[in-house]
Amino acid sequence: MRRRLPEVLAVAAAAAAIAGCGSTSDHPLRVALAALATKPPATTTSSSTTSSSTASSGASCSHPEASLRPGAVMPTPGAVPHGSFMERIQRRGYLRAGVDQNTLLFAYFNPQDRNIEGFEIDLLRQIAKAIFGNPDAIQFRAVTTNERSDALRDGSVDIVADAFTITCERRRQVDFSTVYFDAGQQVLVPSNSAARSVKDLGGKRVCATIGSTTILKLKTLKPRVVAYGVPQRTDCLVALQQGLVDAISSDSSILLGYEAQDPETKIVGPRFADEPYGMAISKAHPEFVRFVNGVLARMRADGTWERIYAHWLGKVTHAKTPAPPTAQYEH
Repeated sequence: MRRRLPEVLAVAAAAAAIAGCGSTSDHPLRVALAALATKPPATTTSSSTTSSSTASSGASCSHPEASLRPGAVMPTPGAVPHGSFMERIQRRGYLRAGVDQNTLLFAYFNPQDRNIEGFEIDLLRQIAKAIFGNPDAIQFRAVTTNERSDALRDGSVDIVADAFTITCERRRQVDFSTVYFDAGQQVLVPSNSAARSVKDLGGKRVCATIGSTTILKLKTLKPRVVAYGVPQRTDCLVALQQGLVDAISSDSSILLGYEAQDPETKIVGPRFADEPYGMAISKAHPEFVRFVNGVLARMRADGTWERIYAHWLGKVTHAKTPAPPTAQYEH
């Protein structure tokens, strides 16, 4: 067992302070997550859709990253349209957001100040600010990769921002905002590994989260790797530190957090799959998709996206802050 394992488990156990749910093979994380409050995944798919949301799915899905166009004028905070889903959120008094809790830099429970923080968290706070005028009018609920769509369909959360890659298959279940982050699939290995890319991992055990696009891609690679699925992202780092796997494959954004947590690891090789992230919303609420896209458009235009990126990711990428992903619209 490598020496940094206790630190990872301590962070996982501390995560019980935010709302959510999950399961894991690791006992400390399982105990922590058992105390969280999000409903378990639904076993059936909601049929609650509208003609507008059905159109947004696109039968052919020729442009999966295209989303609903926002209105020409955004409502001011506190004055959202009457009868809209945003008004329902406003009457409740807070936005409910499904997030991860152990992805350093993106959505991470900080045991020192007991707050959840990161790039995605700050983006979501901008959504809350656009509805209420207050970025803190938000409740975060932890969801696992495999639970995200169900949490939206059963109404446990209003929106999910959780390194959720937009795909045609997923668009049949939920609607997505425009892309807010362009990631790519890579691999992380121990610092002493001789592997220089995923091509050097044939026959090796490679960890990925269940329900992710990553694990599906691993099963198509040649030379073939042995895909090792886990419920929680942190489980992959623990498995690597325990020697249960030879590598982790995930989005570049997630691997940056792992590398920052454990300096005895390294990211190797080029990206071998695109992973465009969108905020996911129930197909029953197309007006909320348009509203969120309006907020994202404002963040691209006024520099908010760049400021949030520089704060969370600039310090680890040591590169110039890129321009935000260009929005693609279908209506």
